[in-house]
Amino acid sequence: MGGNSDRGQIFDLLSNHRRRYAIHYCKQADEPVTLGDLAEHVAAWELDKEVEEITSAERKRVYTSLQQTHLPTLERAEMIEFDNRTIELTDEAAELDVYLDVVPADSIPWGLYYLGLTAVGAIVMGGLWLEMIPTETVPELGWATLVFVLFAVSAVVHVVQSRRMRLGEMERPP
Repeated sequence: MGGNSDRGQIFDLLSNHRRRYAIHYCKQADEPVTLGDLAEHVAAWELDKEVEEITSAERKRVYTSLQQTHLPTLERAEMIEFDNRTIELTDEAAELDVYLDVVPADSIPWGLYYLGLTAVGAIVMGGLWLEMIPTETVPELGWATLVFVLFAVSAVVHVVQSRRMRLGEMERPP
């Protein structure tokens, strides 16, 4: 799966939460899974319940949707092998590292955060160039180091957070 059209196809596939949950569960299991098990886990994540609390109607609704729509779509995209009984990730899909940039409701996207950080850096640098920022207490190199440290710390936090948001890594799928 090299190239941008493939990347676009993967994002299309994973834009649907049931397909994303299916891939997540298969990555976690790391072996062929049954459609019944998959449907139970997807339904539990979807409804924010424990697997034991899922009703047969809830399970059946997800089972049917996976069987008729989502698993055939993933199979056509060569992400899974599906033989009506078991689902297994293809080698290609198993190797695929998918990081989702999921933004919690109470936070801002990383791109916007870095844009803001860049604006702060630009103001500091501009202020130093125009000699509007005092350099007696903090020298120019100190200001530059401060901006650099802000970027470095932000990057480390971003990398750690993205790793946690990798499909198949956490207990619940993103």
